[in-house]
Amino acid sequence: MVQQKLLRLPEFRRGFHLITSFIESNLNLPETGLLNLFLQHTSAGLTINENADPSVRVDFETIMNNAVPENLPEYTHTLEGSDDMPSHVKSSLIGCSLSIPITNGELNLGTWQGIYFCEFRNFGGHRNLVATIYS
Repeated sequence: MVQQKLLRLPEFRRGFHLITSFIESNLNLPETGLLNLFLQHTSAGLTINENADPSVRVDFETIMNNAVPENLPEYTHTLEGSDDMPSHVKSSLIGCSLSIPITNGELNLGTWQGIYFCEFRNFGGHRNLVATIYS
């Protein structure tokens, strides 16, 4: 059986944000299966990483901003602001989808793993996730 639900994320400031609880509270997970999350945007991303120490998320933001800086004179896609082109590159580097096993009615994440929503725009607004559950 396949279930699908569109989830509208709240607005997040620029940065890396844990959304595991949001995902779990908005889905009716089966006993076993697979959850696919797909982010419908080209300037944000999804990844799984450390869920305990918030400094990891701060460091992610620092590393990404150093790897893909704003205001490079070589950028040609600049009409939407200095954060726009870098946000597209960051989105491609991080990715826009995840697949997570479901076991015993819960996301089968590792002990220290959480789902990150990565907002790369200064003012990204609400973002949409398509959650597809295969059971």
